[in-house]
Amino acid sequence: MKDLTHVDAEGRARMVDVSAKPETARIAHAEGAIKMGADTLDAVERNALSKGDVIATARIAGIMAAKRTAELIPLCHPLSLTDVGVDIHADRALPGLRVNAWASTTSRTGVEMEALTAVTVALLTVYDMAKALDRGMEISSVHLTVKRGGQSGDWKRDQPGR
Repeated sequence: MKDLTHVDAEGRARMVDVSAKPETARIAHAEGAIKMGADTLDAVERNALSKGDVIATARIAGIMAAKRTAELIPLCHPLSLTDVGVDIHADRALPGLRVNAWASTTSRTGVEMEALTAVTVALLTVYDMAKALDRGMEISSVHLTVKRGGQSGDWKRDQPGR
């Protein structure tokens, strides 16, 4: 097992020194879901909630959150992002919404946390905006799907053992 990079020799949390790493192109993708009642999903799709357009608001919230990840996650490095995006689509089989997000940069450290933060905040925004209709909504399955660039190389969720 690899040593934890955010812990020093005495076991104290620390920020990783990335100054010796080269700047490389980095990309990360993440996804998650929120289950809700079919009636709530219908209202979201019809844009019939009193708080406004749930999907547009959640998309913007996710993008804004990715840009502020270092303020939310204590040991994350602040990054200059070159691209952030959030896609949200209905999934009648849940029923609910699926959120996909991506982030990219050219930096000394990766953007996995930014992509994960974008997904999570987008999902929380959906919950906030639709909770008057359905307090039983369930956020689940937030996970990294793709990571490209950096010393550890590329990673994709469907690769066994990784």
